[in-house]
Amino acid sequence: MKQFESFGATHLYCNNCGRSMPVKEILLLILSDGNLYDYRCANCGESLGTRKETRGFPLSVKPGESADGYEEGLGPWSRSEEE
Repeated sequence: MKQFESFGATHLYCNNCGRSMPVKEILLLILSDGNLYDYRCANCGESLGTRKETRGFPLSVKPGESADGYEEGLGPWSRSEEE
């Protein structure tokens, strides 16, 4: 079911505070296959857990090709030599 594909925590138990606390979700790393988030206590800043959001496909770039799919040094704004 698509409605449950992405979950995010709003409260987690904090050992420092001794109870369930609201959390802040902070982007830690941008990876080739997704993003890694850290959950921190909104009160004391303690790290309470992580979440990895994965993409449907791994990012890969072939030699001589840029990440946007165009040949290296070219793009949709480039002029061809014929113009």
